[in-house]
Amino acid sequence: MTTGVDLADAFHRDIVGPLIATAHPGLRYAAGRLGSGSDVLGFDDARSRDHDWGCRLTVLVDGADRAAVGPVHAMLTRELPETYQGRPVRFPTTWSPEPTHEVEVATVGDFATSRLGVDPVPGLSTTDWLLVTGQGVLEVTGGAVFADTTTELGPVRSALAWYPPEVDRYVVAAGWGRLGQRLPFVGRTAQTGQERQSRLLAAELVADLTQLAFLLARRWAPYEKWTQRALPWADELAGPLDRALDAGDWHGREDGLVAAVELLLDKQRARGLPTPEVGVSTFWDRPYRMIDPAVTADLLAGLTDPVLSVLPTGLGAIGQWVDNVDVLAHPARRATLAATYRSLGDARLTGNP
Repeated sequence: MTTGVDLADAFHRDIVGPLIATAHPGLRYAAGRLGSGSDVLGFDDARSRDHDWGCRLTVLVDGADRAAVGPVHAMLTRELPETYQGRPVRFPTTWSPEPTHEVEVATVGDFATSRLGVDPVPGLSTTDWLLVTGQGVLEVTGGAVFADTTTELGPVRSALAWYPPEVDRYVVAAGWGRLGQRLPFVGRTAQTGQERQSRLLAAELVADLTQLAFLLARRWAPYEKWTQRALPWADELAGPLDRALDAGDWHGREDGLVAAVELLLDKQRARGLPTPEVGVSTFWDRPYRMIDPAVTADLLAGLTDPVLSVLPTGLGAIGQWVDNVDVLAHPARRATLAATYRSLGDARLTGNP
């Protein structure tokens, strides 16, 4: 089966590249299969072809060549053929019901901002890093680039490889904090006759452990459609996570969750991040287990970033406290939440934690 990346590569090589070379000789540009779509991450299959799949390509120029964006797009609108390899070049999508070509032309900065909500070309601030999502970053960095003579795209993709060290420690600490707040209640809810709630909590904690695995592996998590397929250490985590989801009683659920916790603590130690020798303890004198507070405290100790030092310790990046597709999937809406980070930091500074 022809993949979306294969099709985009050939479409650039045979059609789009020659058209740009003829109409705009010497123009520095990058061409790749970037942006949205399962094929960007290599996950497309036969079912993917029912919408938003086909002759798609992203063409990017440096900010200094912004004036070329409009003419290149207009030229492609005029000159692109009707079909390529038997597939329509102009077709409707979920964002455009009219059949149009899907060669996106933009500057590196504008394209990245459209996916991240912030412009990475001049560099990202601490708050900017907290506003990006894994899926947003992957739409800039996860796809294939077939040609690149720009000066900006390579550095942007390299800079987005992972969080800066202190932001990294902060978001990992927030991940452990989320787990620590609810792990003891898997047993407590079951013992008070709330069996369904115990199962729901276990499932939510499996989701938290999954996200924490991505953080500890320093890999950006795609949106939920592909999270399991991209999960780091999937073979090692499968048994504990499945037990947490499938066990018939709270003891089995908690055992599965704690096994996954211990595995991820080992991964954290192997990374060289500060990790206590014992990361799981008992919850007061009750028969439930919890994440030892030292796990979070050790990660946060010594952080000097002025933004992180005044934020609530368990807040984390936007995907750790916002669970709404209509926010997370819209970069411009995410960007507005910079004000929330500022407000929460200001509240801490004025003594209102």
